[in-house]
Amino acid sequence: MEDQSFKDLCNRIADTNVEHQIGRVISAGSTVVRVTGLSRMAAIGDQVAIGGAMGEIIDINTDAVTVLPDRSCDGLRIGEQVTWIGRSELAPDDSWLGHVIDPYGAALDGGSLIQGPVSRSLRAAPPPATQRRHLGPRMATGLAVFDTILPLVRGQRMGLFAGSGVGKSMLLGQLAQNVDADVIVVALVGERGREVREFVDKTLGPERMAKTVVVAATSDQPPIARRRAVWSAMTVAEHFRDAGKQVFFLADSITRFAEAHREIALAAGEGVGLHGFPPSTAHLIMSLAERAGPGQGGTNGDITAIFSVLVAGSDMEGPIADTLRGVLDGHVVLDREIAERGRYPAIDVLRSVSRSLPGAANDHENALIALARRRLGAYDRAEMMIQSGLYSAGSDGDVDAAVQVWPALDAFIAEKAPSGPNAAFDRLADCLRAARPVRNAA
Repeated sequence: MEDQSFKDLCNRIADTNVEHQIGRVISAGSTVVRVTGLSRMAAIGDQVAIGGAMGEIIDINTDAVTVLPDRSCDGLRIGEQVTWIGRSELAPDDSWLGHVIDPYGAALDGGSLIQGPVSRSLRAAPPPATQRRHLGPRMATGLAVFDTILPLVRGQRMGLFAGSGVGKSMLLGQLAQNVDADVIVVALVGERGREVREFVDKTLGPERMAKTVVVAATSDQPPIARRRAVWSAMTVAEHFRDAGKQVFFLADSITRFAEAHREIALAAGEGVGLHGFPPSTAHLIMSLAERAGPGQGGTNGDITAIFSVLVAGSDMEGPIADTLRGVLDGHVVLDREIAERGRYPAIDVLRSVSRSLPGAANDHENALIALARRRLGAYDRAEMMIQSGLYSAGSDGDVDAAVQVWPALDAFIAEKAPSGPNAAFDRLADCLRAARPVRNAA
């Protein structure tokens, strides 16, 4: 092990570039800086060091490049030196487990991190489509609804769609605490600073944090840091996947990731489309989602992923929600009305789906899931009449059965999963047995 570490260190020293290309600031505005002298060697997305800060090249022409710094340009002067660093890469290492890092791979929780032997591109290609494995077996989640009606399987990519204050972060925390995985990688994008500490200390706790890497870019950080946080987290997940680990990836949220990209794209001169998002946003989201999923061959692990989306006014047809929903293997919708009556997680089962079904369950389990959805659907259609006292028992057999089982089913959605391989489905079956024949009151 020591020989390998020494060899890795020697390789990194040999790869260290002792010469740097230098440019000079020729103009600076409130958000972008123009730099001359780097046009011939620089590429879009390359990093530079500028005035004690980092920056990303977002536009190039023959005489100058445009740089978006990762902090305020206050104090920057014409003629100031700009150092070209090169491609945006990250070198994850197994020793990063248990740490909170920034989008550039530096520790945010004190100390310094060992850089891994291999530098990885932040925008790596996904595994070849024809060489990827199929979705794997069901994963224990600790939540009854996900262990039955909305199963999560290895290599699956799910979307979590919710408005603000509906319990999204709470649900993500519950999944991070309970999902059975070797490694957990969390991307916190645009969160309040105090929430990062709370997530690490209270939500995860020391035991769970020991197998977790958290990549954080808080709301006060510039758009290039917020966008890079998701790419860095995915790069860390790919490192562990390629080492044969089962990785559980959480991104909160893809909406803030897309908003950061919108700021960068507009600064680079890209046009706008629906809701002000540039045309490149859809490809950005889809290419990120494709990097998660089943691994390649027999030695790689899988990246099972949950991507959260903030939906303003519960609008599931917004451009971010619509794009992501179309490329994932299922989606979970949190409903504000359910949250307001006090049931958490506030999952709207009828609007949620896991595309791992029917393969993730046997015939008996699929029958239970179908019956549960039928009962919930019948109650939903007749709820207004039931609540207003206009429904007469015996008018409709499906509604009668739904009325009897609805309290138990609604409570089941909020329950923790009972222990045992089939215990959650046994509990679901018990909830559905509550229905009894009802005579017409007339």
